[in-house]
Amino acid sequence: MTAVMEGHTATNGPRIDYARVAPAALRAHLGLETYIRGSGLESSLLHLIKLRASYLNGCAYCVDMHTKDARAEHESEQRLYAVGVWRETPFFTPRERAALAWTDALTNVGQTHVPDEVYEQVRRHFTEAEIVNLTMAVVTINGWNRIAIALRTPVGSYVVQGGQSR
Repeated sequence: MTAVMEGHTATNGPRIDYARVAPAALRAHLGLETYIRGSGLESSLLHLIKLRASYLNGCAYCVDMHTKDARAEHESEQRLYAVGVWRETPFFTPRERAALAWTDALTNVGQTHVPDEVYEQVRRHFTEAEIVNLTMAVVTINGWNRIAIALRTPVGSYVVQGGQSR
């Protein structure tokens, strides 16, 4: 079954089972994920970052995954629904807003450079080490998004496992 919308094709079948075909590549990317989980950044913040980048990239698989993971860790429905319009809502802390702005800037880097004002906003709420870790979190989810989109990871197939996700 294939559905076409706005020039994009969604399909139920994956193109390549990348975990089977290139397990070492998957392990390498999972290494970044493990680093990020241990970086000291709040889990709730990481969920927001992952969800925001996934929305921007149009990665339905990752949107499904990260909303499920965030709910499993008791994130509110209101905040999950508002990630797509975070600038227009009062539901996020100044630190979260800075991280979401950073996520937007890094995810859309091909359209513009990362603006100095966004960097200054992030500097007000994060240490230098946290900025590097935040950057790695955005880079990593953008990589996951591109893998899932390109290889058509089946949307809806993700099941939360012990609160851990990629």
